[in-house]
Amino acid sequence: MASALGRLVRLSILRAPRRSPLTPSSVPGNTVTACRTAVCSSSGAMLPKPRKTPFGLIRIALIVVPFLYVGTQISKNFAALLEEHDIFVPEDDDDDD
Repeated sequence: MASALGRLVRLSILRAPRRSPLTPSSVPGNTVTACRTAVCSSSGAMLPKPRKTPFGLIRIALIVVPFLYVGTQISKNFAALLEEHDIFVPEDDDDDD
């Protein structure tokens, strides 16, 4: 059943006429222009460069350090909870080599 459906889909794709997304359609007044809105305006003019926000080492540290600390605390508390309920207790290995 699935293979027959797959063949049917492939045949319908092969028989469908291929159109480029940049070619004008058959509907009058509906044309596609090659313009990305992030780079150019609706008239086709190039937009100015966006303002860069400098990310210094201090800004990165102000974000990373608190979240790293919170993640560490959550992991530590969860590990203590697992050990308290005897779900996961690390084995004491003797290193008598």
